[in-house]
Amino acid sequence: MTDIALANVSVTLLGARVVDGVSAQVPTGSWMSLIGPNGAGKTTLLRAVAGGVAHEGRIEFDGTELRNTGTRERARAIALVPQQPERPEGTRVLDYVLLGRSPYIPYLGMERPDDLAIAHAQLDRLELSSLARRSVTTLSGGEFQRAVLARALAQQAPVLLLDEPTSSLDLGHAQHVLELVDELRAERGLTVISALHDLTLAGQFSDELVLLVDGRVVARGATDAVLTAPLIATHYQANVRVVTDDVAGTVLVPVRSDARTPPHETAV
Repeated sequence: MTDIALANVSVTLLGARVVDGVSAQVPTGSWMSLIGPNGAGKTTLLRAVAGGVAHEGRIEFDGTELRNTGTRERARAIALVPQQPERPEGTRVLDYVLLGRSPYIPYLGMERPDDLAIAHAQLDRLELSSLARRSVTTLSGGEFQRAVLARALAQQAPVLLLDEPTSSLDLGHAQHVLELVDELRAERGLTVISALHDLTLAGQFSDELVLLVDGRVVARGATDAVLTAPLIATHYQANVRVVTDDVAGTVLVPVRSDARTPPHETAV
């Protein structure tokens, strides 16, 4: 079991309440996505779950409070794909992905053949094998973002946190990455918490959506309950049309506020 439970979680940064009283239950093998406008607290909440920022309230992993776990124990349980990771100068892609094996390598120890095999497997899955000997500083934004995901997957943690994992990816790679994560849910029972700006993708891949505004939960539930035109208009100040398709699911289509129907067309 790899349940994540948040109970009244709050985070204060530089005197400002960035996350305010968030509670949630993420069952084993499920995918919960945090959505909301810029500055809503999505990234900060993910950092709190990863143990990267101090918080109030309780964050539990399989019934154990996060505060009671050591750094290596936490890294074996939870892997984070940050939104803006650093690129270590002079580090090859393979060595960067091998950093994901650090929680399993003894202090002052060396990686084992199994660690190398796991790293190479992630490179293959994310179509990075041909770049394994390249420095991470030479990669494009999309290539590096896939390398960051490969490093997280190499941790083989049962919980994966994704902070805008598709922001630098083209359409094809964005779809590939999210489908890969979804496959891993089926294979390993992976539990996923993501922050996504693309609301259509969030709705297509997530079991539950949590809409954050100013650090508070203002809506939560299934896609059709949260991705509604009134909620998007209120909290994103955006005019959208919500389209439901038997294959694509719920799709949000932006509509220009000054849009006019040409004389030769009829509004649907």
